Amino acid sequence: MDIALKEARAAATRGEVPVGAVIAGPDGVIARAGNRTRELNDPTAHAEMLVIRAACSALGQERLGGYDLYVTLEPCPMCAAAISNARIARLYYGAGDPKSGGVAQGPRVFVHPQCHHKPEIYDGIAATESETLLLDFFAARR
Repeated sequence: MDIALKEARAAATRGEVPVGAVIAGPDGVIARAGNRTRELNDPTAHAEMLVIRAACSALGQERLGGYDLYVTLEPCPMCAAAISNARIARLYYGAGDPKSGGVAQGPRVFVHPQCHHKPEIYDGIAATESETLLLDFFAARR
């Protein structure tokens, strides 16, 4: 999660919402990313989407079974669906997201009958640090 937090801080420095993500497996970190929606003019360029794309590209496959995703904020519904489609084994996330979350809040993507794969989920990992990054980021903009 320390690497994901570093990616989140880098995203904030770029003016992006500070969310960072990492995919790791048996051989260590495969990919890392921070939000880049503004930089890329792409509403799908969330940290989770970017890191899944990078990991799949690095491994030359569309599934990430056996790999873990660490992300500083509860994934939104779009990212939760991508996590399921990628067959991520375990999801570790920091801060919950009552406004836009899709895992423990909102649509709870992984409990829908249409969800083909549910990762093991561990929440609250480095939650205080993740929440503080987000609160500080938005406080500076108001």
